[in-house]
Amino acid sequence: MDPVRHLKISIGVLLLLLSFGTFGYIAIEGWNALDALYMTVITLGTVGFREVHNLSSAGKIFTMLLIFFGVGVIGYIVGSLAQIMFEGQFQRIMGRKKVEKAIAALEGHYIICGFGRIGSLICKEFSAKPLPFVVVEKDPAMVDIMEQDGPGYLVLRGDATIDDVLLKAGIKKARGLISVVTSDTENVYITLTARGLNPDLFILARAGEEGSEIKLKRAGANKVVSPYLIGGSRMAQAILRPTVVDFIEIATGHEHMELQMEEILIPPGCGFIGETLASSGFRKETGVIIVGVKKQNGKMVFNPESHTKLEAHDTLIVLGEPAAIQKLEQLVGCDTCAEELIKKHRKNDA
Repeated sequence: MDPVRHLKISIGVLLLLLSFGTFGYIAIEGWNALDALYMTVITLGTVGFREVHNLSSAGKIFTMLLIFFGVGVIGYIVGSLAQIMFEGQFQRIMGRKKVEKAIAALEGHYIICGFGRIGSLICKEFSAKPLPFVVVEKDPAMVDIMEQDGPGYLVLRGDATIDDVLLKAGIKKARGLISVVTSDTENVYITLTARGLNPDLFILARAGEEGSEIKLKRAGANKVVSPYLIGGSRMAQAILRPTVVDFIEIATGHEHMELQMEEILIPPGCGFIGETLASSGFRKETGVIIVGVKKQNGKMVFNPESHTKLEAHDTLIVLGEPAAIQKLEQLVGCDTCAEELIKKHRKNDA
């Protein structure tokens, strides 16, 4: 058992003994509450002071029983405290309090349920972005490993199927939840719980077995991914279309940083709203290739033409060098830059 839990149980038993002793002396000897409590404390503390009042035979027997049980409980508490101090439990407790405080301060973050092989990879990708996230893991051994030797992720120990655990993870303020535990049944329960706590939450769930995808979507998942289906398809494509697979790996992987594929959201109030891809000057100014535009209604426009108009909440799917993509992100978020760039390209076109 966890030494901290040992200590909590011991303190609880000690409080019960104090109450039992106090009421016992009141009932047996007829003392007032203060004298009864004082006698109980000095008895349990084995300090050797004299009795507050003379004890009857029944009172003496009661005192001996109180000493017998009290010495054992106090010894247990001292042992638990020593274990906490010598095994570094105190530092761990303080560390957990610090983590819980950091989790409570999160907003617009992601909750990753399960830190297995897939969960750890997701955390690595999010950390590289970086995106704010918290990991919920119920395996105590895994949590201990992450806290002691892990990369510094925010970790919450608990079962993600329980409401209180997800509430502690900040599900009310979260942007999305990713359920990647190994059991499809648990993924369904986590999805149901999360959807009930936050109806607007984006939920991504892992499906292991055939048929689980439908159940997860019924439970409220926005998107379901099967690692085995994706892995099998990827291996087949590596044989059938090796060049295409190589290109996708270059565009989406971190091993080759000379080319990346990214998505950029056009926010409301952006200076480029109403402009076309040509008049925006994205290609000429940054050198990125816009391979697709996802409209707010979910419609995907592949290889958009130059006269395609930009609207609020459009998502641009772009391909280019990291520096060029970063420059485009800055242009989209800067109204002054938008006005200057549009004027510049309109003048050149004229």
